[in-house]
This record gives sequence, structure tokens and C-alpha cells, in this order.
Amino acid sequence: MPETLFFAHANGFPSATYGKLFGALTPEFAVRHLPQHGHDPRFPVEDNWKALVDELLHHLRAVGAPVWGVGHSLGGVLHLHAALRHPELYRGVIMLDSPLLSSSDQWLIRAAKRFGLIDRITPAGRTLGRRDRFEDQSSARDYFLSKPLFKDFDPECLDAYLEHGLKPDGDGLRLAFEPDTEIRIYRSVPHVSPGRPSRLALPVAVVGGERSRVVLRHHARNARRLPRGEFHLVPGGHMFPLEQPLQTAELVRGVLRRWQAEALVP
Repeated sequence: MPETLFFAHANGFPSATYGKLFGALTPEFAVRHLPQHGHDPRFPVEDNWKALVDELLHHLRAVGAPVWGVGHSLGGVLHLHAALRHPELYRGVIMLDSPLLSSSDQWLIRAAKRFGLIDRITPAGRTLGRRDRFEDQSSARDYFLSKPLFKDFDPECLDAYLEHGLKPDGDGLRLAFEPDTEIRIYRSVPHVSPGRPSRLALPVAVVGGERSRVVLRHHARNARRLPRGEFHLVPGGHMFPLEQPLQTAELVRGVLRRWQAEALVP
């Protein structure tokens, strides 16, 4: 029976957007995920993402066995915080362009929140007032392709986003991921950690995009300093899992196969 890989998506991108990545990981792994983080009223978006981590832990417990946690951006941080709180639910964690924050990073985030500058250091400012309604998929496609964030998307991933990232709204379509929820997630980015990653005995891999401005050099150093930490640099930007889904799947498979083999060595 294949081991469970539990995927957590980036902010604003429903899990079904990653269908091509999931397809490349099965049947070797049983891929599970939530449709959308942050939309269950039992687990509201709050500062430092505590309830979002509670939401993830709630679903991990239902799996019944430790999982491989793989997450993109928001999703990678959620897995890390969940593993720090309950490492027994994990076999290892892979963070796809998710920063492993230093104490200096956390201090900066705390200060930005306190002085009302958080929209400047997160994408929240760019999300405010963004178009969220469209006449049809064709107009939505034209709109998203005009944005730098989407210009390098794999065509099938873009199609998946247009299919699953939009929902009917009257005579047109609107974003399925609530814009207000997306903004609140950005504004509540954690400035504290539920534990010290340096004490985490699980294997942790941080994968950064060469053109990313999210995972920086010191985050790579932070990853390598962990007891079982490693860092990988891949082509692409922050959205590389949706720009190069097959290559991303191959890297994830390779890391997990190696960790599986290491676990068998006495």
C-alpha cells in the first residue's frame, strides 16, 4: 500500500490547481490534500496561523499513520509548524519555496504588523483591489496571462486554475478562494514559531526557486543547519511547482525515496 503524501497549497491556489503534480506522484504515493485552506469556519484565519495549523492537524489525525508533508509557500510553513507541534504525525517535511524564518525575519514581521507595514513586505498590498470577477474563462485567461505571476505557468496548471480557481457567480465567474481570506492570511504571517526547528528530529527539505524572492540565501543556511535538514535550488520563481510540475514531482520523489531508504538502514 503506498505511503501517504499530504499536500498543502499556496495562498490563493486551491489544491486542484496542482493536479498535474499530483498525477506525477501517484501511484507511488497516496496523495491527499484539503480543497482550500482557511475556508472552514471552525478554523478561522488568525494571527500567526495557529488555527490554520489546527485545521491541518485535524485532517492529519484522520489519516491514521504518519505522512510525508509536502507544501508550497503557505503550505510548507503550515506543515513545518504542524510538525513542530506534533512530530509523531509526520515522517518528513518538504517545503516548496517556503521560507525557514530566522529570528531576525520574525522580528521584522512583528515590527511590520505593529507599525502597519505588513502589506509592504507581503503580497497583501498587491492583492487589495485585485479583480475577482470575470465574464467567462476566456476573459479570465487573458487577465491572468497578463500578470507576471502566471506568465510561466505550465499550460495544464493554468487550465486547472481556471477550472478550479473560479466558480459560477450569476452570469459570470468569481474567484473560488475568497480574496478577503487570502489577504488575511498574508497579513497574519507568523512572527512566532510553535517550537525550535533546530530540535526537530524529522528530515526537512527546503526547495527554493532560482528566481524566487521568498526563499533567500539565509533561509538555505537555516535549512542546512537543521539536524536532518537540506536545501535544493531549482529553476523557476516562487511558483515553480506550477511552472514545472513534472520536474518538481521528480525532485520530491527522489528526496522521499532517499528518506525511505535511510529509514530502513539500522
